[in-house]
Amino acid sequence: MSDPAKWDWDTGEKLVSDINQWQSDYKWVEEPYASPDGEKVAAIVNVDEGEFNVCVNGEAWEREANFEKAWYLRFSPDGRLTVIASEDMAWTVVVDGESWEESFDYVWDTRFSTDGSVIAAATQADGEYAIAVDGVAWENRYGNMNCMHLSADGKNSAAAVQTEPCGEPEIFKFQEGVYTAAVNGEPWDRNFTSVWNMAFNADGTRLAAEVRLNLYDYTIAVNGKPWDKVFGCVWEPIFHPVKGTVLAPVMADGGWTLAENGNLIWDKRFIQVWHQMVSPDNRKIAAIVAPSFGRWTMAVDGEPWALTFGDMVTDAVFSPDSRRLACLGKENERYTVAVDEKAWNTTFDMAWKPVFSPDSSMVAAKVASNGKYTIALDGKTWGRSFDALWDPVFSPDGKKLLCRCVENGKYFRRVVPVTEIK
Repeated sequence: MSDPAKWDWDTGEKLVSDINQWQSDYKWVEEPYASPDGEKVAAIVNVDEGEFNVCVNGEAWEREANFEKAWYLRFSPDGRLTVIASEDMAWTVVVDGESWEESFDYVWDTRFSTDGSVIAAATQADGEYAIAVDGVAWENRYGNMNCMHLSADGKNSAAAVQTEPCGEPEIFKFQEGVYTAAVNGEPWDRNFTSVWNMAFNADGTRLAAEVRLNLYDYTIAVNGKPWDKVFGCVWEPIFHPVKGTVLAPVMADGGWTLAENGNLIWDKRFIQVWHQMVSPDNRKIAAIVAPSFGRWTMAVDGEPWALTFGDMVTDAVFSPDSRRLACLGKENERYTVAVDEKAWNTTFDMAWKPVFSPDSSMVAAKVASNGKYTIALDGKTWGRSFDALWDPVFSPDGKKLLCRCVENGKYFRRVVPVTEIK
């Protein structure tokens, strides 16, 4: 993973590349993407009819031949640039201009390990599906595959797969179960009626997934073994980082609550519970909840905030010291940031996931109003606006913010003192 401590925090402003010039160099330029450290900006470019390449800081990748098609350009956490591309009528992943050796009929959903050292993608070849990790696909392939998942260290990959053919009229066979989870290509010993979202534990030795045992009973299965208790519905599980237990929202007793290894751990029942998360110190559990129909908020250890929103709550995050909690809230089609049960006074057309400073004292977010983007810090909006902007990043000492932005067709890397915004 690219280490922010090693980034340039001294240069106040750097014109990295004039994207206007790209427009004259190529037939068209697609959406730009900025690297995590802000030192690079890249975009897929159309070189000629049916010919595409990737341009980085104004320079196209040096290749023997251009791509027939290209899409899903993404920087990995370690700063490498990836794109899904078609070469010789076959699809593959290209990393910093180098194609994976193996190619497929189609590729999608590029994933990265936490540090970016491992790159995976979903693939299809000859009508069969598999996950490819660093260019090597599973030996076992399946007729159907969904809900791809990569472990944090990238050493394990998993997906919901169909192990037996099932035609549309075979409703009883479907109910008996033709789906399971596959880990590194190897299926669990048991099939289920349905299998959905999943999660690995910290060392990748255990996999938990949402499953349906029949048409009516839902639960969580861990390494293929279902919980002893069943529920009216369940949502995506996570593992507790220290205890190793599995936490999942479940529908029980006429409402939604949180379960740990199948046991209900929150006393309150909600209209909805999902997107649970464990604080960095592993002492708190928060989740997005609906305490009443059409109202959304955060709950910490089962206790909901008094502050609610009518449209949605999303992108919740704990502070590094675990004492604070922030999220986005939407009310009457307007977004704002809520921190510790208090909403900012300013609202926006759109807002993105809040970012805490390293000492947890400040909260910043990328926001948009009237077609322009800027940074808001602790509820105060920066006086500058941009045509494109990426999420802000605090310096390790919390005194500066990295601003990666496009202004008048030029991509800038700016290091801004937080005092300029506050």
